[in-house]
Amino acid sequence: MKITEQIKQPIAYEMDLFEKKFRLAMASKVALLNRITHYIVNRKGKQMRPMFVFLVAKMVSNGDVKDRTYRGASVIELIHTATLLHDDVVDDSNKRRGFFSINALWKNKIAVLIGDFLLSKGLLLSIDNEDFDLLKIISVAVREMSEGELLQIEKARRLDITEDIYYEIIRQKTATLIAACCSLGAASVKPGSPEVETMRKFGELIGMAFQIKDDLFDYGSTSIGKPVGIDIKEQKMTLPLIHVLNTVSKKEKKWVINSIKNHNKDKKRVNEVIAFVKNNGGLEYAVTKMKTFQAEALQILQQFPESDYKSSLELMVNYVIERKK
Repeated sequence: MKITEQIKQPIAYEMDLFEKKFRLAMASKVALLNRITHYIVNRKGKQMRPMFVFLVAKMVSNGDVKDRTYRGASVIELIHTATLLHDDVVDDSNKRRGFFSINALWKNKIAVLIGDFLLSKGLLLSIDNEDFDLLKIISVAVREMSEGELLQIEKARRLDITEDIYYEIIRQKTATLIAACCSLGAASVKPGSPEVETMRKFGELIGMAFQIKDDLFDYGSTSIGKPVGIDIKEQKMTLPLIHVLNTVSKKEKKWVINSIKNHNKDKKRVNEVIAFVKNNGGLEYAVTKMKTFQAEALQILQQFPESDYKSSLELMVNYVIERKK
């Protein structure tokens, strides 16, 4: 059995029901809209975000889920999908998970409008049901994701990212959404409880480990749908690179920065930078940091009684750093 199927087992019923509710949440009277949202739903990824919502909700409440839990999972997916559509327009990206992106098939204007539609659907789903606490959790995540993206753009121009700024960027860009899923799962069944903050922290730690793992893929693995060296080509400062820049001589640092700024389209030079980062311990350092975040996340789970849901979350934490793509 695939590990994602194993993780999903204790919430298989909830995930099936969620699927039906999510399709309904996307429905519209406009035929073009329905055609495009149908395309989106049929090309979904692993659905890790709703899985986090349901596993956390069931773990903190001894197996209980509420209608609020389904709505929370739907809102997260609606708003996350909206941000992906807008991202693809911003990045001028023609593919998403190996399929054509919405902007590639239907052009930018329609992709932006569909994103706006999904965003408003998500907001209204919360407002109509007075889930204001859940809406706040999600809105904070969207604000932070936008800030993280802009902070990265600002820093990429100067290539002067310190390790602390890097952590702040990935916390906002990646970890904040997983943190929102986990705190939302807890809030949906135990609103106002200490578990809401505990599980937010848990999600944040997993998100940090997840992003560092993604950074490591840039240094070699062919089956991930992301070309090796793409971060360097796009002048993205990742943890292996930042660590090496902080430890090598001034002359070497100057060569690396010059390579990224002025020779990032030169395949041979990009490969030289990759080899340089590997030879100077960049990957080992990033792996150590990733495992620290993983251990802290697993530590948080220890305060909860044993259950299938807890076991699945532990599997999820390990899967995040052991995945091959």
